[in-house]
Amino acid sequence: MTLPSIQTQDPTNDHHVPVLDHVVINVHGALDQAQARYAQLGFQLSARGHHSLGSSNHLAIFGENYLELLGFEPQNEGRRADLWEDPPGLSGLVFKTQDSLGLYTHLQSQNLAVEDPSEFHRPVTLPDGVKEARFRTVRLGKSLVRNGRTFFCHHFTPDLVWRDAWREHPNGVTDIVEFVVSSPDPRATVALYEKVFSPDAVTTVSAHEFVLDAGQAKVRFLTPDAAESRYGHVPRTPDGSERYVALALRTTALAKTRALLAANGVAFADQADGSVLVAANEAFQVALRFTEHA
Repeated sequence: MTLPSIQTQDPTNDHHVPVLDHVVINVHGALDQAQARYAQLGFQLSARGHHSLGSSNHLAIFGENYLELLGFEPQNEGRRADLWEDPPGLSGLVFKTQDSLGLYTHLQSQNLAVEDPSEFHRPVTLPDGVKEARFRTVRLGKSLVRNGRTFFCHHFTPDLVWRDAWREHPNGVTDIVEFVVSSPDPRATVALYEKVFSPDAVTTVSAHEFVLDAGQAKVRFLTPDAAESRYGHVPRTPDGSERYVALALRTTALAKTRALLAANGVAFADQADGSVLVAANEAFQVALRFTEHA
């Protein structure tokens, strides 16, 4: 398989051009189980990383974006406690930025609640030794995003994340191409992203469906019923608030994906559009649709 060149930050990206950087699946204290399950799903996962803030993770690196399994080891359960208040499952929608401080100022100028920039790091083991991956994040205020986080990630060391050796996956996945937000009022939910970026960044599909183009990926805002018609049963919130629920992932060959899932005993269903669906209860409360198309 020929991989595209490593994609990091688009130098033309500004505060008004959304590009998906990564997605976060919050697994709380079940990192071992999540690591095993996502390996069965066919992802090559990075060795466990440990953030200086106290959380731990495994990554599945793709072309332009990546998937992060985020949780804590027992001795760190009390650190980053605000993260573990979110329900387990898809909990982080993360966009790229190369100008995190300018972005922070821009969001303030839009009268949007935004947390102070946060810098942290984690060690990365390479053949030539241990390096330090460093980041700065800018998170929209918790009052704006319920049941998860929307934030921007400024990679100071992208070469320690997007490495060709880590981008070959047994299931053939090359990128995340859809991130699904389930909301009883998609119009109200997408309005936040129109303000963060611009109204031109959002396409109206119908009165109850909106799409934000984000580089290789689309962020799709749907009603809970529409999300379930597309992805099967997905998590709902008891108070009817919005929830991140599903991902679509582009693969080089669905036949390869089907064979791997079957060999690993993972239940899946073929869809009318030719894609393969793994139900949310098979993947830590995240419905996964594998497709050969965008």
